[in-house]
Amino acid sequence: MAKHGKNYQEAVKLLDRVKSYPPQEAIKLAKEMAHARFDETVELHLRMGVDPRNANQQVRGVALLPYGLGKKVRVLVFAQGEAERIAETAGADFAGGDELIKKVEDGWLEFDTAMATPDMMGKVGKLGKILGRRGLMPNPKSGTVVAASDLPRVINDARKGRAEFKLDKTAIIHVPLGKVSFEDDKLMGNLTAVIEAVMRAKPSGAKGRYVRSASLTTTMGPGIRLDLKPTLSLSSA
Repeated sequence: MAKHGKNYQEAVKLLDRVKSYPPQEAIKLAKEMAHARFDETVELHLRMGVDPRNANQQVRGVALLPYGLGKKVRVLVFAQGEAERIAETAGADFAGGDELIKKVEDGWLEFDTAMATPDMMGKVGKLGKILGRRGLMPNPKSGTVVAASDLPRVINDARKGRAEFKLDKTAIIHVPLGKVSFEDDKLMGNLTAVIEAVMRAKPSGAKGRYVRSASLTTTMGPGIRLDLKPTLSLSSA
């Protein structure tokens, strides 16, 4: 088991391990316990009551964070012709077709989110092994396969703060909420947006308790158990 440093040990003294914290209190505590020399990311972790091996119990979606993620999001769009021009006008950092696909094939990955128009997916599909393992592959379920007319809206959403979430093999969802430097109410607003999106994404095959537990943490900090009732009550879904 890895040993934690002195700063971590001091921070964890603030945490009651047997307590479940309401969201606002958990956010305040997470910020107090952050001890790294950089601006740590605040993260939400949800243990779900679904079976990740079951095709009709998959949980996947996108949360549009009203206060963003605290960083510049570099947007890439696989498009050609008029769609490429629309993407460039809408502010995409990179837009193009075959030449951009070749660039990614050669190892270039200087972007944070990728989207594509439907007509490009036949070509973009061969990038699955490269982009898929990094969570960058355009996918209709995550709203990143986009009609040309919708590109301005989706690019704008990505700029504001677009957090994709997906059930992992251990039935846990991990989602960033912003930075420790954010004001408490902004982290609370982003948390609410994520909870609402996850609840809307409830699959038809889900049985019993949908969300089993929730915790909040920072990049280098300990996990804070969230009181599930007030946490889930943030959702109006």
